[in-house]
Amino acid sequence: MLQYSLEYIARVTQSKLQSVKPETIVLSVYTDSRSVFHTHQSLFLALPGKVHNGHDFIEEVYNKNCRVFWVQKNQSYPIFDDAHYIISENVLHAFQQLCGIHRNHYTYPLVGITGSNGKTIVKEWLFHILSEKFSVVRSPKSYNSQIGVPLSLSLLSDNYNCAIIEAGISQKGEMEKLARIVKPTVGIFTNIGDAHQENFSTYTEKICEKLRLFESVTDLIYCADYQDIEEAVANQNLSAYVYSWSVQNKGTVAVSYSRNKNQGTDIYIEHNTFRMNCTVPFVDRASLENIVHVCIAARLLGVEEISSSVLKSLPQVEMRLEQKQGIKNCTLINDSYNSDFQSIKIALEFLSQQHQHVRTTVILSDVQQTGVAENILYTDIFDLIEAHEITRFIGIGPTITKHSRQSAQTNLFFESTEQFLGAINSIEFSDEIILLKGARNFAFERISQFLELQTHRTVLEINLRAMIDNLNYFRSHLFSKTKIVVMVKAFSYGSGSFEIANILQHQRVDYLAVAFVDEGIQLRKSGITLPIIVMNPEISAIKQAFEYDLEIEVYNYSVLNEVLRISYLFSHKDLGIHVKFDTGMVRYGFHEKDVATLIQEIQKIPYCKVRSVFSHLVGADDEKIDSFTLQQIEDFTHISRRFISAFDYHIDTHILNSAGIERFSSYQFDMVRLGIGLYGISASQNSNVRPISSLKTHITHIQEIDTGTTVGYSRKGVAERKTRIAVLPLGYADGLRRQLSNGVGTVFIHGKEVPIIGNICMDATMVDITEISALIGDEVIIFDEHHSIQKLAEKMNTIPYEVITGISQRVKRIYYYE
Repeated sequence: MLQYSLEYIARVTQSKLQSVKPETIVLSVYTDSRSVFHTHQSLFLALPGKVHNGHDFIEEVYNKNCRVFWVQKNQSYPIFDDAHYIISENVLHAFQQLCGIHRNHYTYPLVGITGSNGKTIVKEWLFHILSEKFSVVRSPKSYNSQIGVPLSLSLLSDNYNCAIIEAGISQKGEMEKLARIVKPTVGIFTNIGDAHQENFSTYTEKICEKLRLFESVTDLIYCADYQDIEEAVANQNLSAYVYSWSVQNKGTVAVSYSRNKNQGTDIYIEHNTFRMNCTVPFVDRASLENIVHVCIAARLLGVEEISSSVLKSLPQVEMRLEQKQGIKNCTLINDSYNSDFQSIKIALEFLSQQHQHVRTTVILSDVQQTGVAENILYTDIFDLIEAHEITRFIGIGPTITKHSRQSAQTNLFFESTEQFLGAINSIEFSDEIILLKGARNFAFERISQFLELQTHRTVLEINLRAMIDNLNYFRSHLFSKTKIVVMVKAFSYGSGSFEIANILQHQRVDYLAVAFVDEGIQLRKSGITLPIIVMNPEISAIKQAFEYDLEIEVYNYSVLNEVLRISYLFSHKDLGIHVKFDTGMVRYGFHEKDVATLIQEIQKIPYCKVRSVFSHLVGADDEKIDSFTLQQIEDFTHISRRFISAFDYHIDTHILNSAGIERFSSYQFDMVRLGIGLYGISASQNSNVRPISSLKTHITHIQEIDTGTTVGYSRKGVAERKTRIAVLPLGYADGLRRQLSNGVGTVFIHGKEVPIIGNICMDATMVDITEISALIGDEVIIFDEHHSIQKLAEKMNTIPYEVITGISQRVKRIYYYE
């Protein structure tokens, strides 16, 4: 990290300093006035830009107690007597210069990554793998721009022994500036595509500009199957040793893929100095390219073998999209962040992972800023649409409409968003998944508003990135061979069963578990193929469970006898059962005295296979009863060994729930069951577990009442002073329990906590906003990542499980990636 005096910064960047304390030390840098919060020893970089000028925000930052400003000569800015000013001819160039000097202080390996697509994924995956061996610093998020790269370099410190820096460009001359300060030792060129092509005359020109990053590297990694990259590298006369890998026998590194039975890919990498084999949990081309780059780079940095557990837990890098419930049983995917050709391909791949509907519709605007000839671009787009077997395509914009004849399908085209909205009522949208992919100037948010299911504006937002992080956190407690069952019962703890299950399927968990047969059937109908356990099967539904390839929990002889009764109907396949023993919950399950008889009865059933034997911990989250928990584990160990010894095939064992994974991970057996922990509740209050849900609403009405006026049913709320009341469209029918009435519960408006006044109604809640400034339409937060659901549960004298599962399904769920 930066740790320099103002005098040093001014001197090495040939800048002027106005300061009464030139010895003042700077430790952190801000470029966005909205993000300034820790102002001690911080510097605000006042960058002039096309849209905003940082100098215009100096007063705002000053009022946040920041006192050090790096400004540009000939710009207008306020002067404060107690502030310090570094004045440069060009702020950005001077800051780049400082960070280049900072980078020179460190001699450890630095991996530089560039390319058109995949930079951030390669960076994050390489970080994930190298972290097993190194202390790694990497570029935050997608900090790959002219300002993002120096900010990334500013993070280098003696705390690390390896760095990964991502670099991107949008026009000629930019990479030379970054290359001077990054000076990577190992280079990765991910691929080449259309992004920013409008600023380059040819692909070769853009490739050569990107290759300038690698003029000083000792090793360069790229895919030789991209012919333009291969030819450009050959003509650059680079001094680096080239690891040009290929699946077409073109490069110095031979790579081959083999699809395996677990819906993953086996990868074989061979160079004349090393060989690597690994198995990864994906099959798409982009991910395979990314992981090959990562594997070769890791090998060059001394990682001789990458464990399967590390590969299995590769993080899913954030996606810029939202998934919402649409009108007439549709699902809406809104990915209007950009619409270049590569991002369209990525969005279509995501669309292809969704299986909840048979029909698919893509709504796409003109594709802008690619630099590719229109006839070629739109031919490729329509080929792509047809290759993904999209049911219906809707094009919006004059350019895509002009090229509409190139589509082999019967589709719809409109000159503008306005024209489409004028015709939208005549277009049938029903029981389909709809992908919105539009350039920002087409304002596709208006289309989204029409296609979204129009419910009241109370929403439960589900952060899928946080959920994936939680999954990886709990995985970090496990051995690589330990399987994971994820509980998606009770509407996935209120979060939405299919949407969560689909992500978990993509994350390659081993099992899903639901409470009832109809929940499992719905997942099957939505395209979920993972093994599914039904934890509480009703006897009348067991036949149907097996018809849908569900596995069932067997917890008493009535269930087992029904399996025997219907087994003759399923001679063509195994009937998977999971046998439960009660070791202290006193709920469902057999007991130790049943073991001998139970074995005999199971062995009578043809085609019946015991997949697992398990038990349920009573209080793994409560250290006061740890002795009882350990006794349960001991009893289960004894019972399961007796039971399993009677069978000539492997049977998994499991007893740990979310709290057990955190607190008793040494007893993980063959499998664990992850439930509430996935959704953000940690038994150990570990900060690595992130709440995934945010319950939000808005103010629909405001009125002022006099002292003594009563509020709500039964006149329970009484104004003790002249009071401003806000009405929220949220009530006990939505899950806001009446125990929170009359000041027990609170909500948050503009970060301020305000009390509930009067009794909570079925569809409405009144809050006292006298002490804050608020307007109709303002957002109201009931709980989120910063306003604890645990505290809300305490006020309700219950547990977070009950709060989150009690959120009504009429509350719209919005799924998003950060």
